[in-house]
Amino acid sequence: MNAYGSTATQGGLDYEHASGLYVGGWGSNVDFGDGTSYELDLYAGFSGVIEDIGYDVGYIYYSYPDAPESIDFGEIYGELSYSIVSIGVAYTANSDVSGEGLFVPGDIYYYASVDVPLEDDFSTGVLIGYYDFTDDGKASIGEASYGHAAVNVTKDAGSFGAFSVNLEYADIDSSNALGSVSSDDPKFWLGWTKSF
Repeated sequence: MNAYGSTATQGGLDYEHASGLYVGGWGSNVDFGDGTSYELDLYAGFSGVIEDIGYDVGYIYYSYPDAPESIDFGEIYGELSYSIVSIGVAYTANSDVSGEGLFVPGDIYYYASVDVPLEDDFSTGVLIGYYDFTDDGKASIGEASYGHAAVNVTKDAGSFGAFSVNLEYADIDSSNALGSVSSDDPKFWLGWTKSF
């Protein structure tokens, strides 16, 4: 989350073996208002296809190295896909947050998505998800669980990679535990991916 009206610079690098095993990392600047300035995520997983059913399972560790106190946590995730439809879930398996809180063991994120190929190497995708926090509604936490939606248009530019235009929305009111002055504003971002 960044301050109202600010921008974020994000990037990642993945390595995937022919067996389906992959590892990677992703980073972004952040602004939580407490001095935390960046997020670094590390992940590993395995993906493949069985009888036209795609699968992807793995683990991702979310870290905030310069946070005043550790708020790092890890998720186990899984996804199944068939044709243009995917469904997935991520389960918070470990966390440095002690006691009641957000992003603690038991939190679950569910999602479903559709990716549709278009003409001239364009495609479009829609995702709908829901983050269900185990301590949502408790007196020390307040309202926290929220819905999430995203839509994108992507252009495959061959050797130049793929370029995307993305719009996301999270149903997080400013009064919610994760809320801010701009938390329920639509977020617009541009993406670029390239394989080597």
